[in-house]
Amino acid sequence: MKIHLPSLGIGVGVVISAVVILMLVYGQGSLMRTSPTETSTTQSEQTTSQKVGLDLITGNASPVLGSENAPITMVEFGDYQCYYCNNFFHNTESDIVKNYIDMGKVKMYFKDFTIIGQDSVSAANAAHCAQEQGKFWEYHDILYTNWSGENTGWASTTNLLQFAKQLGLNQDKFNQCMTLSKYLPTVRGSVSDANNLGLTGTPDFFIIGQDNSVTKVVGAQPYAVFDEIFKSKLQS
Repeated sequence: MKIHLPSLGIGVGVVISAVVILMLVYGQGSLMRTSPTETSTTQSEQTTSQKVGLDLITGNASPVLGSENAPITMVEFGDYQCYYCNNFFHNTESDIVKNYIDMGKVKMYFKDFTIIGQDSVSAANAAHCAQEQGKFWEYHDILYTNWSGENTGWASTTNLLQFAKQLGLNQDKFNQCMTLSKYLPTVRGSVSDANNLGLTGTPDFFIIGQDNSVTKVVGAQPYAVFDEIFKSKLQS
């Protein structure tokens, strides 16, 4: 059973540098001293490990929010039922969008880490179904706008269909996608990525710089935390 750590009320954020993240991805072996004859092989293995690590962060994700050419990438691992994910959406995300995403400095992806209940899985699938009609982020927003607690029924199938109607989505296409649970493999893939990255709660964020340096932010931290990281990466 996953421990929904941020929803237990962790008050102090944890920001982990790229070195720590890459240690988690590579394992200790990549940090060992090698002889000259081993150098070429070790560098190749490290390059492969880095690619695998970044794929875990960016694979099975939503469509991009912002410019594809933005120098900084931010990935949120979240659960639509999560109290602290909802808190981040209402209190922090809009400032990031206004000051960094809309300005072409940051692009954002959302990944599913459905650890609260079945409605979390259904909501995640529904957002990807909305993606088929070009409205992933609109559906993402309407989910958090209608958030009403964890496992309270607000993300029932009936309500998910109603949200699609409110957004003007083609009902037949959306309903078929929902009935087939078409994006369940994508959701499960994202959860697997989160597990492989060692995540234990939501929300968690990975911020990737132009040099592929990775900074992890745990929990619904205030805007100032993200602002500082973005500024640092833009200067590097």
